[in-house]
Amino acid sequence: MTRPLRRRIAAVTAAATLLTGAAATHAVAGTPAPEDQRATVRAVPKTTPGLERALQRDLGLSARDARTRLAFQSDAAGTEAALERRLGADFAGAWVDDSANVLYVGVTDAADARAVRAEGATAVTVDHTLADLESWRATLDGALADDPAALPGWYVDVTRNRVVVSVREGGESDVAAQVAAAGVPADAVAYEETAEVPRPLIDVVGGNAYTIGGGTRCSVGFAVQGGFVTAGHCGSVGARTSGPAGTFRGSSFPGNDYAWVQVDAGNTPVGAVNNYAGGRVAVAGATQAPVGASVCRSGSTTGWHCGTVLAYNASVTYAQGTITGLIRTNVCAEPGDSGGSLLAGNQAQGVTSGGSGSCSTGGTTYFQPVGEILSAYGLTLVTSDGGGGDPEPPTGCAGYARTYTGTLSAGATAVQPNGSYYTAATAGSHRGCVTGPAGSDYDLYLQQWNGYSWVTVAQSTSPGANESLTYNGAAGYYRFVVHAYAGSGAYSLATTTP
Repeated sequence: MTRPLRRRIAAVTAAATLLTGAAATHAVAGTPAPEDQRATVRAVPKTTPGLERALQRDLGLSARDARTRLAFQSDAAGTEAALERRLGADFAGAWVDDSANVLYVGVTDAADARAVRAEGATAVTVDHTLADLESWRATLDGALADDPAALPGWYVDVTRNRVVVSVREGGESDVAAQVAAAGVPADAVAYEETAEVPRPLIDVVGGNAYTIGGGTRCSVGFAVQGGFVTAGHCGSVGARTSGPAGTFRGSSFPGNDYAWVQVDAGNTPVGAVNNYAGGRVAVAGATQAPVGASVCRSGSTTGWHCGTVLAYNASVTYAQGTITGLIRTNVCAEPGDSGGSLLAGNQAQGVTSGGSGSCSTGGTTYFQPVGEILSAYGLTLVTSDGGGGDPEPPTGCAGYARTYTGTLSAGATAVQPNGSYYTAATAGSHRGCVTGPAGSDYDLYLQQWNGYSWVTVAQSTSPGANESLTYNGAAGYYRFVVHAYAGSGAYSLATTTP
């Protein structure tokens, strides 16, 4: 095994010996020294109290559990994306168990299972790849009848490794015959009886979101450069809107359920979502959340409500026709919420299409993925970002053994000490304190080498420039990672280690 070169340690003070690189590899018996010195942290979503309160209300979480869940989901989304790229056509889907903070990934052979475990996820052996399931789901999109009275919808359920087809009571045999005629394997399909009656969530009562034509009301989805995205069933190309004033420049429904509105001069798109608690949730991007992730929806009829992602690429049949490629959730919604925002933390997920039930009784709601809308019309999502910076290294962390300084651009990371790692020859307390530029948001992570990858064991990720953490750990290889979540400039990191 090739071992990294020893790095020179730049320390202001040293109360104890700090070992780095190859010279320290003998200090932890039985654990190979780290080879990978790249910074591997995923930014923790910065949430607002309104978002956390909604998760507490709708999902029965404590404030601490809500914050922990959002942080876990952010990390799980990045891991899922990395494994999907690595496994390629063998990828069989992923889902989360938020109650245990576990990411499950479907695999079809032992080699893939090893790759999944190396990323800290749990491998589940299944029969079908996600590509096969999606192919069969697409076949059903063209084969099953547009008959909402008998066939409300269908979707891929990665947790069951099946294409699930919703049917009315007593209607399974007729639908199964259609599925068989389409050539979809019987062992790849599951049937579930439902009384749902999906419909587009549109209302003709004026409201405080935006109105179309003579008074039909829908909800803004997400701001894009020049306007906003919303549901396609809300309006056709050329239709005028008010509050904000604009014109539908693109609309697709049925088949899809998306549209975009170009707003008139004087309207300013803002990268934020109304949380209906007197504040806004900043939109930072559009990273897709895993199946099982907690999500929240904003709409002009019922406000802010939360639930979980049940499936992707779901198909649902309304009276107007079948819509494919939707996100299926158990978030509630009602008429007038159509077009509204679906968020996972601060990541845009989709716009409200339709569903069944209500926010009094609960129900199932479907969302058009926002990424597809942006791609279809060549739009750019408007996001909220920090900025600023102080060119001089700040101070403020006192009483630590060592100090390191550096400069980061927005979104960048730095590994300390000096791009390498240190060895704790005995168990003990690891303490770190970082001070970033005024007006920035810098985060601090402590990572431990587990023999094949770096694992975050402690983190401090509150909104703001200053962070500190303490971790009591066993002997091993460790490193600190400083991340510029927003803003840029010089920072100072103070540490004390065993």
